[in-house]
Amino acid sequence: MMTFSKQIYFTIVGLFMGLSIFTLSCSGGKVLVYPVDGSHWVNMKVLIEELHSRGHSLTVIRPKSSWYITENSPLYTSITIPDLVNEFEDFFDEYLSLTMEIERGESSGLSFLKLQADLFSMLSTAHYIACNMVSAILEDKMLVKRLREAQYDLVLTDPAIAGGVVLAHYLKLPLVLNVRWTTSGEGHFLIAPSPMSYIPLPGTGQTDKMTFPQRLKNILFHSFTYYQDRFVAGPHYDALIDKYLDEKTNIVSLIQAADIWLMRVDFVFEFPRPTMPNVVYIGGFQCKPSKPLPEDLEAFVQSSGDHGFIIMSLGTLVKSLPIDMANKIAAVFASLPQKVIWRNLGPRPSAVGNNTLIVEWMPQNDLLGHSKIKAFVAHGGTNGVQEAIYHGVPVLGIPLFFDQFDNLLRIQEKGGGKVLKLSEMNGHTFGQTLLELISNASYRTNMGKLSNLHRDQPMGPLDTAIFWIEYVIRNKGATHLHSESYKMPWYSYHSLDVLFVLFSVVGVFVLAIVACTRYVCCKMCCKRRLKN
Repeated sequence: MMTFSKQIYFTIVGLFMGLSIFTLSCSGGKVLVYPVDGSHWVNMKVLIEELHSRGHSLTVIRPKSSWYITENSPLYTSITIPDLVNEFEDFFDEYLSLTMEIERGESSGLSFLKLQADLFSMLSTAHYIACNMVSAILEDKMLVKRLREAQYDLVLTDPAIAGGVVLAHYLKLPLVLNVRWTTSGEGHFLIAPSPMSYIPLPGTGQTDKMTFPQRLKNILFHSFTYYQDRFVAGPHYDALIDKYLDEKTNIVSLIQAADIWLMRVDFVFEFPRPTMPNVVYIGGFQCKPSKPLPEDLEAFVQSSGDHGFIIMSLGTLVKSLPIDMANKIAAVFASLPQKVIWRNLGPRPSAVGNNTLIVEWMPQNDLLGHSKIKAFVAHGGTNGVQEAIYHGVPVLGIPLFFDQFDNLLRIQEKGGGKVLKLSEMNGHTFGQTLLELISNASYRTNMGKLSNLHRDQPMGPLDTAIFWIEYVIRNKGATHLHSESYKMPWYSYHSLDVLFVLFSVVGVFVLAIVACTRYVCCKMCCKRRLKN
């Protein structure tokens, strides 16, 4: 009896010690978070919630004019920077309106040039404001002292707007990126080898199988990336770096020097391509099993019977479509046997049917995970596409701007949905495409396969992300995973200096042989003349 009691005692003690060690190894880190507002904050907040649940202490730096990042939160302590200029409230509405006019053939070619000029102007302003925000932080000596004395373990930031990258290097802290986009475009192109022959640039609307004209287009699009880096974002960061950092560098090199890149895609979604050891793929990390719907929404969904329901959402930035287009969509929805839940913040379309519920907000993840869901009409944002893959729901994509067409193209190429451009959009095409998506079982089957592939991992993407953040905390960085390539000048990276030397040696050798041959020939000719 005594032996049995001792066994129980030592088992309990051993279990307690094991749990204690596990708890100590996964808690207690101090993380300084420098997020990007808007939909990017949705991703960052998922990581913040999980880090907080595991015992880490978080401090979030936010501008006073933030759209979504609240000052008071049980998840983190905030540092609010005095209000700078917020010039983007109306930009996206205007940009979307002009994009739609161009796509629908209602504007001239000059409008397209104006659209690009407006986009570059907006990006330049965003980076300028970000640099001013970092400058305001670094000029506040008391705040800098507070940040240093806090002894943070790392900086977690999104490099689409790279103020956090500069701050991390100024404080000499390890850097983890929550990344899909950088100041120069899609993140892979900064850190991994990216052959233009089979890796399509965002905006080209191409797959990894390109014809010669498509490869030519791909290379030409690369000039936009260079322009954005050299003339749109670069100058603002160059001025900031020259003023506050001791080293002579640029923002691209600072981003490339990050310890870990948490890349918000995976190869179920992305085309295969080269990568690097410090790039960790966490696509779909924000996805989770669905929760029960609110009672009124569940009742509406259940009233659909065997026909099921469809949801439509165009993301956080788009309030509504033009009223004529919205009416055509509403008329198509009204003709369907399915129920429809439509997030629409604009004027209520006059053609809305009894089967359609207009809402200002919807629990998108929970609806996508419902057993009666039939299709998802979406704009193609990364979050929505990843949630559709996770739950295996076919997608009818209506891309509006930025990377949305490229995201939806990947789904279409894998047989999980259809893309309908604004230029093709009318009541007939929308209705026919939606009916095909619902009636053809192959789309759901293919999305089911993608869902299974996405879930078939040794560790969930959110757990993977947290593991690597804690890895950097435990090891004070991850410099052993860095490639030296980002420190090399472009001519060394492409071995042009080596090729120049080799060609020079070969050239000298050939010239020497030619010279010797000519010398010997001349000697022989001279001897013959003397004999004659």
